[in-house]
Order: sequence, then C-alpha cells, then structure tokens
Amino acid sequence: MELLISVMVGVMIATGTYLMLARNVLRFIFGLILISNAANLMIFVAGRLTPESPPLIPDGADVPPDIVANALPQALVLTAIVIGFGLFAFALTLVYRGYQSMGTLMSDEMRLAEPEEDRQ
Repeated sequence: MELLISVMVGVMIATGTYLMLARNVLRFIFGLILISNAANLMIFVAGRLTPESPPLIPDGADVPPDIVANALPQALVLTAIVIGFGLFAFALTLVYRGYQSMGTLMSDEMRLAEPEEDRQ
C-alpha cells in the first residue's frame, strides 16, 4: 500500500510541476496546490500506514497498552491542509483580481511595470 501511495505522490508532483510550467496563472495555482497536497500525502506515508489502535492511554496507565499509530504525521498533515486551503483561497482571490484589472490570465501579458517598448 505504501508503494502505491508513493508512486501516486510522484505522479502528483510530476503533474503539478507540468502545470506550474504553463504560462497560465490559474494552471500555476492548481499545480502549486497539487504539489502541496502531494507533500501532505508524502508526510502521511512517511509516518507509516498501520492498522494499529489510536494512541489513547487508559486511566491509571503511563503508556498505551498496545502498539499504537503515530499521531504526529497526522497532526502535521491536518495543519498543512488548513494552511494549504488558506493559501489556495488567497491565491484564487489574487488571480481573480488580476484578471479583473488586466483582462488576461497569461503571465507574459501581465507586465504592467515594464515600458511598452520592452514588451516583445
């Protein structure tokens, strides 16, 4: 199972890189989000996928009675998902405002700070 998910992470990173190389800003944002989701999945797989019990300690004990799942990668991925969603919402807002003000999503045409004679 871990091998299959590792291959899927590789495919997601390759697809995200391909999308980020496009000149369309919206495709760039989708590629960025795809790579961040692949990184989340990679962290999750690095914590090992085990069918063990949750890390709960019963009353009166100092350690869990059985082998337990590692909760740290799960907490890291949950935090990264929330941060990634905020980044995605902010980036989509910026792309929308850029499209409203410039009328294009192509990054080559979004050069307002350059003089007219240098745009070629």
